[in-house]
Amino acid sequence: MTLSNNEIQLRAPELADLDILYRWENNESLWYLSQTLIPFSRFDIEQFIINSNRDIFAEKQFRFMIVKKDNGALLGCIDLFEFDAQNKRAGIGILIDEKYREKGWASQALDLIIDYSFYHLNLHQLYCNILESNVESKNLFERKHFLPIGVKKDWILLKGVYLNEILYQLVKKKE
Repeated sequence: MTLSNNEIQLRAPELADLDILYRWENNESLWYLSQTLIPFSRFDIEQFIINSNRDIFAEKQFRFMIVKKDNGALLGCIDLFEFDAQNKRAGIGILIDEKYREKGWASQALDLIIDYSFYHLNLHQLYCNILESNVESKNLFERKHFLPIGVKKDWILLKGVYLNEILYQLVKKKE
């Protein structure tokens, strides 16, 4: 399977994921990542799940749940957003639940989504935005050959302080 390796698989959200998605989406410390300003209701999250199996070409985004194959544990999620079929690009974002961080799950999920994006969706490039201070995320994406291509100065206001955000890009290698 394209969205699977020996340890994890990426799958569409299911109603059984409601509680964990509700917790992640309402974690105020992460709201700056998606410019969220108000909490989500359980109904909002349920509707998102119900409607999440729509076509990425129509919705311009898709969330994949990162699941450990041996025990079904939900490790996190990885999103493709601002999907642009005309210019063959998409943004990418990843969240690993706190209890599963620093175990290599993000790296594996990123490998799977890069392969899927380039060889099944036929994208030409992926990009992501990372706070300048987020060393772990910068290291992860740089290990996957994403290149920093620009700095957005004072881009994110977090707790009264403006922070720089780095734009990273991965262009598909010519074959």
